[in-house]
This record gives sequence, structure tokens and C-alpha cells, in this order.
Amino acid sequence: MQRRHLIQAAGALPALSLATLAARTAFAFDGPELYAGEKALYAEAQKEGLCVSFDTGPEWANWKSLFRDFKKRYPEIELTYNDIGSAATVVALEKTKRRPQADTAYYFAASAVDAAKKDVVAPFKPVNFDKLPPVFREAEGRWFTIHTLNIAFLVNKKLVKTLPTGWADLLKPEFKSTVVYLDPRSTGIGQVLTFAAAYANGGSVDNVQPGTDYLGKLHSAGNVLRVEGTTPYAKFLKGEIPVWISYENDGLKAKHVDGMGDAVEVVIPKEASVAAPYAISLVKNGPNPNAGKLWLNFIMSEAGQSLFAQGFVRPAVPGTPLSADVAAKMPAAPQIKPLDVVKASERKAEVDKLWAQAALGK
Repeated sequence: MQRRHLIQAAGALPALSLATLAARTAFAFDGPELYAGEKALYAEAQKEGLCVSFDTGPEWANWKSLFRDFKKRYPEIELTYNDIGSAATVVALEKTKRRPQADTAYYFAASAVDAAKKDVVAPFKPVNFDKLPPVFREAEGRWFTIHTLNIAFLVNKKLVKTLPTGWADLLKPEFKSTVVYLDPRSTGIGQVLTFAAAYANGGSVDNVQPGTDYLGKLHSAGNVLRVEGTTPYAKFLKGEIPVWISYENDGLKAKHVDGMGDAVEVVIPKEASVAAPYAISLVKNGPNPNAGKLWLNFIMSEAGQSLFAQGFVRPAVPGTPLSADVAAKMPAAPQIKPLDVVKASERKAEVDKLWAQAALGK
């Protein structure tokens, strides 16, 4: 069951006298600022003392490390979160619109677009905002991408003799009955991988048919083992899937955390892949706007962005420095295209129809 209550992410906020608070705001923390104005913003945030962060479950995308380092840097700010899912977050923001409870909201960027349309989020341009690709941010800052998930081939080398390097390889006879992927009609990842296949075959977010045609060819060749309706991560760990077209982080987690080790190879297909954006927003009329801004700036700082990479998701800010071990797990992949979720969302019905025709003959 998903957690719908707020949970304290770090230590309780101590009771402070005004004199003590004034003394501490003068020297918010030692050392240089992460960005110009950081100490002044922290001083304002201390007057609020709390930041409520919606949908940032600690085990996902390494949020627990961001919680930890935020609290170390800003010990006077209590950080709380919930873990309810992207669509549910937008519903919760809309239901509490007259009296918002959250300060920030995190979601798949398609839900961020929805939140902006419903006017439940506020403009705010954090540090490094202008470095993001234009399709990874709303022009006024009502949402902006903080990390991506990227389409990859997750290959169980115990079940596959030849390692595929690209989409064309998966059409070869040696991959008969090996490929598993998620249904584009009912899953976001299914939609995203269809656009990745489109880019790889001469299409784009504006021309998805090359992607659905490719998936149709994969079925006609007999190379699709099955299409799943929900993520088959547990089946992959059990060794039941030879090649899974999924997100890169699933494979890296299976390899480095969940025991599969060298049996797993994570391949970014050489022709093209796409980066699915995950975004965050400042909630409109949230109760702690300065603490919310402090949290968002930390997330978008070099310190915050590098922590996402340690959780096997790629930072959104180009040029974020990575440690050698992290960079080795996620090498540069210039063939990854940033997905325009506004255009992609507008084409969902088209993807559903074309895929059913190509893959199912319907």
C-alpha cells in the first residue's frame, strides 16, 4: 500500500528563541555558497522551518541521500515527504488548491504539464534552470526536469549468446522469442520506448509511425516473447526475461544492487534512445515558499544533481560532474534524445492506434 501520510525525513526541528534564531541566520553554514544568495534564502527559510515535499519516496532515485545532505547543510529546516505517485500528486494538489499543504511536487513530467494546466504550481527558476534543454522546462519555471530515465536494452547474458548493440540487432533470428516490453497503451514506459524506436528508425516525437512499424516487425519476426502490462522487474531478477526493453536504471539496479551482477548488460541502443524527464515544481501558495525554493535550488545544484547519478538516474543539468565509478556505470550516450513530453502526450491516442495495428493486427 502506498504511503499517503507525511513522514519526517530528518530530525525534528528544535524549539528556537528569536535571539538564537537571529544569531544562527547570520552564519547559516560554513564555507562558500552553492549559488549567489544561498545564505540569505536559508535565513528566510529558517523563519518557516519546514519544507513539505510531495512524492519523493526515499528509495526512488536516491532521494534519501538528497534528504540527508540537505539536512546536513540546512539543519534548521525540517523536511517531510510523502510517496503517492505522479498522477495522485496532481489530484492532491488540486483538492487542496484553496489551502495547499505541499511546498514542492515531484512527478513524471507529463503530470507536471497537467499540474501547470490546473494552475496549482508557481513560476520559479532555480539555479541551473537555463542550462536545461528547452523541452525539459516550462518557460516560466512552473516545472523543470531534475533527472531522466533512459530507454535501454537490459540483457541477461546467461540467456542470450549474442549481445545486441542496437534496435536493428533485435530483428535478427538469434533473438527469436527473447524480447519483453511494456504495453504502450497502458504504461508510460511503453509510450516512451515507442518514441525511442521511432527516433532510431528515422522518426521523431512528431512522427511516431517508424517506431510502431519497428515494433510490428519485431512481432512479425517472432522475436517478442511477450508484452507486459506492469513492470516485470521481479521476473527479470528471476532470470525469466532474456532481453527487456526498459529504463536504464532498472538494469543498473539489478546489476549493482539486487544481485544479478555480471549476468546483466545494460545497452543504450546505438541508433537512438530517449530520455524521459522527471520534473519538480514549487507549489502555488504553498505554506513554506522560501524553504521550498531552498530545497529546489539544492536539488538543481551540482551537489544535488550528482546525488541522483549515484541512484542510477541521469542528472538533468548537462555537464554535472560524476565520480569515476558512477560515470563508468552510466557512460556518455549522445544518442539519447530529450523527449518533449508535451508533444508526446498529445500523440498518445495515435501511438495506441498505430501500435495495435502494427503489433496486434487490430
